[in-house]
Amino acid sequence: MTYYSIQQLPEEERPRERLVRAGAESLSSAELIAIILGSGSKTKPVLQLAHEIVHRFGGLRELAEATLSELLEIKGVGWAKAIQLKAAFNLGMRASKQVIHPKYCIEHPVHAYHLLKDELEHEKRELFVAIFQDTKGCVICHEVISIGSLSQTLVHPREVFYPAIRHKAASLIVAHNHPSGDPTPSPQDLELTKTLVEASRVMNIPLNDHVIIGQQRYISLRQQGFNF
Repeated sequence: MTYYSIQQLPEEERPRERLVRAGAESLSSAELIAIILGSGSKTKPVLQLAHEIVHRFGGLRELAEATLSELLEIKGVGWAKAIQLKAAFNLGMRASKQVIHPKYCIEHPVHAYHLLKDELEHEKRELFVAIFQDTKGCVICHEVISIGSLSQTLVHPREVFYPAIRHKAASLIVAHNHPSGDPTPSPQDLELTKTLVEASRVMNIPLNDHVIIGQQRYISLRQQGFNF
C-alpha cells in the first residue's frame, strides 16, 4: 500500500477534515492515531506510521496496554510520540470507567458484574475493588482498594472501610477478579470475606456481597449461601 503525506491528500480525505465533517466515528483507528501523533518521521508519513503501530500490536486493547519501551521499538516512534499515545489511551480508559451513571443501582449481583466487568475481566493482575452505595443501594462510586500479583492480592479491612466512611457509604459490595478466568472462590477468598463481614458489623456499614469476576462470568458469594 502506498502512503501519502496528509498534505498530499485531497482536503476532503484528510483525517482532521473528515473528523470535523463526519465525526470521529467515520475514521479508522489508524486515522485517529495519526491525528494524535500529528506528524510522521523523516522517512514515514504519519498515516503509514499509524498503520504500522496498529499492525504491530494487533488491536486497540493490546496497544492501550503497551509499555513506553514497546512503543519505542517501532521505528519512527520517539519519546514524544510514545508519551502522546500513552496519555491518549489512558484518558480513554479513565473515561470508559466513568460511563456508568452515578445513580446506577445494584439490585442483583449481575448489576455489580456489569459495573466492573470491562475494568476487571481482562486485567492480568488481581484487583480488589469496593463499590460504595447510598441508602437506596445506588452507586456513590467505586475504588480499587488493592492491586496484587497474577494470583493474589492482600486486603486489610481498614483499607476497605476507611474510604467507605470518607464517601459516607450506607453499605458496600466488594469484588475482585481472578486473572485465570475461573471465578471459583479460593479458601483465602472465603476467609477474607468472613473478616470483612465481621468488620462491617463493627463499623455498622453492611457488606452486601463479594463478587468474584472471571472470564465472561462471575460468582456471587451471597448467591452461594455465604452468611452476610
